[in-house]
Amino acid sequence: MPSRRELANAIRALSMDAVQKAKSGHPGAPMGMADIAQVLWGDFLAHNPANPNWANRDRFVLSNGHGSMLLYSLLHLSGYDLPLEELKQFRQLHSKTPGHPEFGYAPGIETTTGPLGQGVSNAVGMALAEKVLAAQFNRDEHDIVDHYTYAFLGDGCLMEGISHESCSLAGTLGLGKLIAFWDDNGISIDGEVEGWFTDNTPERFRAYGWQVIENVDGHDAQQVTDAIEAARSNTDQPTLICCRTVIGFGAPNKQGKESCHGAPLGEDEIAATREALDWAHGPFEVPDDIYAGWDAKAKGNQAEQDWNDKFAAYKEAHPELAAEFARRVAGELPENFIAEADKIIADLQANPESVATRKASQNALNAFGPMLPELLGGSADLAGSNLTIWSGSKGVDKDDASGNYIYYGVREFGMSAIMNGITLHGGFKAYGATFLMFMEYARNAVRMAALMKQPAIFVYTHDSIGLGEDGPTHQPVEQVVALRATPNLDNWRPCDQVESAVSWKAALLRNDGPTSLIFTRQGLPQQSRTSEQVKDIEKGGYILVDCDGEPELILIATGSEVQLAVSAADTLKAQGKQVRVVSMPCTDVFDRQDIAYKERVLPATVTKRVAVEALAKDSWYKYVGMHGAIVGMDTFGESAPAADLFKHFNITAEAVVEAALSL
Repeated sequence: MPSRRELANAIRALSMDAVQKAKSGHPGAPMGMADIAQVLWGDFLAHNPANPNWANRDRFVLSNGHGSMLLYSLLHLSGYDLPLEELKQFRQLHSKTPGHPEFGYAPGIETTTGPLGQGVSNAVGMALAEKVLAAQFNRDEHDIVDHYTYAFLGDGCLMEGISHESCSLAGTLGLGKLIAFWDDNGISIDGEVEGWFTDNTPERFRAYGWQVIENVDGHDAQQVTDAIEAARSNTDQPTLICCRTVIGFGAPNKQGKESCHGAPLGEDEIAATREALDWAHGPFEVPDDIYAGWDAKAKGNQAEQDWNDKFAAYKEAHPELAAEFARRVAGELPENFIAEADKIIADLQANPESVATRKASQNALNAFGPMLPELLGGSADLAGSNLTIWSGSKGVDKDDASGNYIYYGVREFGMSAIMNGITLHGGFKAYGATFLMFMEYARNAVRMAALMKQPAIFVYTHDSIGLGEDGPTHQPVEQVVALRATPNLDNWRPCDQVESAVSWKAALLRNDGPTSLIFTRQGLPQQSRTSEQVKDIEKGGYILVDCDGEPELILIATGSEVQLAVSAADTLKAQGKQVRVVSMPCTDVFDRQDIAYKERVLPATVTKRVAVEALAKDSWYKYVGMHGAIVGMDTFGESAPAADLFKHFNITAEAVVEAALSL
């Protein structure tokens, strides 16, 4: 049987060989953390390479994702469907081994990492999901949800502000099955970190409420083993294991230096490393006994079978809970959800009410929430303004995690990355809210949700200059343009309570990407619609007001500006104009409709078009053309009551009429 060091050296060899072949990459972290990884994956990690989606597996997150060859080596060696040829194609087009771990490319990749600090924040979300799911489903003598979340992280992750946000909350919530390994090698791209990173990291984490295990030699298997056992024995606190390591361990001339962080070692240094490690094998050569020492398939199959037996006993004792657990883990909504949601939406249309769409959003949650025990919501300290708490909300805390609402505190970025972790874990529909303006703090986590095609739901209220007196620091202008430019992200900006409910339904049904729901602070009138028009809302854009025959002018609007377009159309019709109003709450969904539908709504022959939205204009040129008109914002806002601001910035029905007549 190979020694632990020999098993770890397989990671080092594969990592340096792959980086060298690709002529780019980061060999330092995989070589430095190989000994820690060998202990964790060899002795503790519960996983099944034959079934990477086993519900009760431990989750492993490589937050310092630039060290991706560490993870690819682990997956390959332990028996996942990641053949050696894929490691040879590291960083090449269409390979399963891109430069940073990408969710969905190779089996066993739990999340996309690389933007530092987000991986450990995803891990917080996964550990939180485990704790809540366990509280909701476990019963006496039936612990069917019982697994750990492990995260590797480096100095860069700890320097990023998001790590403060998410790790602070992890301590407050007592996520005792979260275990993080700090790769304390003292090196970042610019060199030795003592010139810019002198935090007392252990004391910082103790202040968060974490258990901290210091001074662990990351190259001593027994010390790592003892630290993991101590971490697992404390289920009341998350644990930070501080592992002192040597970056590029084994490379005699480059180890401990920044030169091995993000560049190939070079042929001469690789030869010297092979000699130093006593690794007498060629590039990408792994002996059979090393493969046998790493193979986790039999152990993994047994672990899953043991769990299946436990679940069978649980199913016999609690059949309804077992069926509900299976449904939620599969990501399926209740069978009757669509039919019931459609009834609710029809009832809203039949009973008009003029409310702010943020209130309409809360009403939708009150209506849909009782049908959806998988809802796990929250707000970044703005629940009273975002209106994300609904009548069935129950807070999650350290001592009782059985609820469905998370008080995230002022942590927009952390909240959004934690939501991604919850969604990746499975079993929940996660939503979280803040003001649209503060999406900026969380922008990269929203992008990561879109990149991973994860159905997180981002709720943004106070969506324009309409929020009023708080002024330009709080009034979004350009944010929706950025959101609409993000691939895979659906962005809904509804105009009344009916469109708001439809947008929530669409977000809840979506499984192939995230959704942002963008709501007003101010009240909006409800629009008149036929049942067919109500049905067409879900297509993202539809004819709200029409004329007899083909229109000579089309007005397009979203959100609070739809009423301006309707009022302008009334004025223009009184002047004998043939006018159509198109409400387009979601340009992203509208763009996916078939050509025939889009042509019916926006016929190419009608070139006179005006778009109106109290936000930056850039989104609308593709709908109105270069010769159309856009009534919107070219500047930042001002501090004043909303009505005064709309007049000041000339976003009024009269301005829409004037723009239309100019065409």
